[in-house]
Amino acid sequence: MVQSIPLLGVLIIVVNIIVSLIGFKDDSFFNKYRFEIRKLRQGEYFRLIGAGFLHVNTTHLLFNMMTFYFFVEFVFLALGAIEFCLLYVGSLITGNLFAYAFHYNQPNYCAVGASGAVTGVLFSALLLYPGIELMLFFIPIPIPGYLFGIGYMIYTLYGMKNQNDNIGHTAHFGGAIGGILATVFFNYQVIYTSQLMLGILSITTILVSLLLYFNKDQ
Repeated sequence: MVQSIPLLGVLIIVVNIIVSLIGFKDDSFFNKYRFEIRKLRQGEYFRLIGAGFLHVNTTHLLFNMMTFYFFVEFVFLALGAIEFCLLYVGSLITGNLFAYAFHYNQPNYCAVGASGAVTGVLFSALLLYPGIELMLFFIPIPIPGYLFGIGYMIYTLYGMKNQNDNIGHTAHFGGAIGGILATVFFNYQVIYTSQLMLGILSITTILVSLLLYFNKDQ
């Protein structure tokens, strides 16, 4: 299905592509703006935003931008341009802030990518359209949004607990929180229309809070 992507969505994709391409070719640029706990602890907070437009490689960039492409129109039409922009940037920042808190005692932890912002847009769409069905690349049948939300959160919790891959699960979770909070703020009706998804997130938030507490010295 062809998406009618808004101009703001096109602009976000273009900025991600340009910044990422510069990072691919210039290591000093990449290292200056990537998310790095050690540098953030030294006060370089511009990395909280800068890292959200860098990507490790073309595959990473394409995956994030394709996911964004499929959901940007739904959220944009429901919320409006200014609200969408605030949701995107807010999800990016909350995602990286959560990653900063979770990995604070891991000074060598580094990450890049728009995943936090994109996850915020994705979960906003799940709230705004509770009956939405998703088609995943490796599963050729539609999946109800609430089932995807449950599976995604379980996978995220598992990834945060084990930390045995190169995926920024903490930024994903923080981005989802940011996207949902922004959606509730800009469209409070979702409190009544998407109670199941909000319940799933509330339970997951409690579990993540416990996980963060027990991992605080690691």
